[in-house]
Amino acid sequence: MFRGLFITGSTAYDNAYSRQASFASGNLLYSGNFILRLEFPEGGEDDRLSMAGSPPNINETAGPPVILSRSAHGVSRKQIDESTLKVLYRLHRHGYQAYLVGGSVRDLLLGRTPKDFDIGTDATPQQVKKLFRNCFLVGRRFRLAHVRFGRDLVIEVATFRRHPHPDELPDDPEEHSFFVQNQFGTPREDAFRRDFTINALFYNIADFSIIDYVGGLKDLENRQLRVIGDPRVRFEEDPVRMLRALEFSARLDFSLDAETLAGISEKAPLISAAAPARVREELMELFRHGVGAAVLKRAQDLGLMQPMMGGYQPGESTFKLLELLNQSFKKGGHVDESMILAALFIDRFWHKCPAQSALPINEVLHSAGHLLTPYCTHFRLAHGLRHQAREMLVGCYRFTRGLGHRGQKRFLQNPAAARAFVLFRLWNQAIDGDPEQLEVWQKALHRGPDQASHAEPQASRRTHHRPRRRRPKKPATA
Repeated sequence: MFRGLFITGSTAYDNAYSRQASFASGNLLYSGNFILRLEFPEGGEDDRLSMAGSPPNINETAGPPVILSRSAHGVSRKQIDESTLKVLYRLHRHGYQAYLVGGSVRDLLLGRTPKDFDIGTDATPQQVKKLFRNCFLVGRRFRLAHVRFGRDLVIEVATFRRHPHPDELPDDPEEHSFFVQNQFGTPREDAFRRDFTINALFYNIADFSIIDYVGGLKDLENRQLRVIGDPRVRFEEDPVRMLRALEFSARLDFSLDAETLAGISEKAPLISAAAPARVREELMELFRHGVGAAVLKRAQDLGLMQPMMGGYQPGESTFKLLELLNQSFKKGGHVDESMILAALFIDRFWHKCPAQSALPINEVLHSAGHLLTPYCTHFRLAHGLRHQAREMLVGCYRFTRGLGHRGQKRFLQNPAAARAFVLFRLWNQAIDGDPEQLEVWQKALHRGPDQASHAEPQASRRTHHRPRRRRPKKPATA
């Protein structure tokens, strides 16, 4: 007999009952949503690994999956979006496997509300398209089915994939990427292709069970983030996974195992070769979830920040500013990418254009643009974002110089002045600046350019126009 011990964890799962579920490998005790810690009076370590989890280096020869029946977990169909259920049920009715996959299952088990729901199935993208009139196939190299409901809601349906064997690869190396991305497989094979164990859990709509092939339930219990397989190999496959590991660790308050941390430190330079668009999107995800400052600080400590930002390493004041921005975004509900861009480089900008230098504004504009251009070019940012970030940096420079300078009236009339002041106020707070300077500019912006103290005097308007000069007439020819 196995003896189960109650775990200590989230109170959301501290239920007053325990249930017993039967598997092919034996009987395991569960409490609420989580598998309980097990003691094995007989047998060794190998038995423990095959039953309750996976070895540190997970491979596809691991034991049978852990399956939680509906009575052994707390995930309810009431927590799943109605449109998602329609897709799941229709796939199931037509004889296809239909699973809720990835982060949505993880969030439901943790008592969180998923931001979206993804579906895994053994139906091919073409077969999914035949079932739904509102389905569109997307992706050239990685084919996916998007089922649209209304204008905004899109349910992503992905066919189970697998890693191909080396002898299956086509002769033409240029075709390898497309071939690897579109080799369809089983749910088990698909689970081992995913990044982290907690993101490889499946919810089966056929019997409402949770299926775990890689030890994700055990890692949820231990509040640990672990890579599926050898972290060094998986980071070589996709360097962006290093940034995602730090993101999930901060978002979920999970610890990173020693092997994953060592893999990030060793493979950090590879992030410079990752697709810029993906890195940029991951950076924005950090701020959408309110963990931008914490993740970037840890990325710098692990050697990931410098290759990701083209050699740039922010100072401590920058991380304080980013944390204040996180708090500001949480209140406003909108993540301003141009402000994040300006915040990342404001410290370096301050060293190039100190307030006491009294540089011409044209020179300050040039310096700000020169500072932002390499980053914007690498990450393929729109010119509008770069322009907005530059205007905010220049605005902060104007604020630091104080009132009474040439061009003040036009500056206060510019809509960018108010956005620049938000950044300036947070930056002033991060560096423990002069609060009186903030108050003066706050009043000036509130009163408007015409009533601002020490404002630039208005130029007198012309009341008449200078007469137009006429060319002298040419003398008449005889």
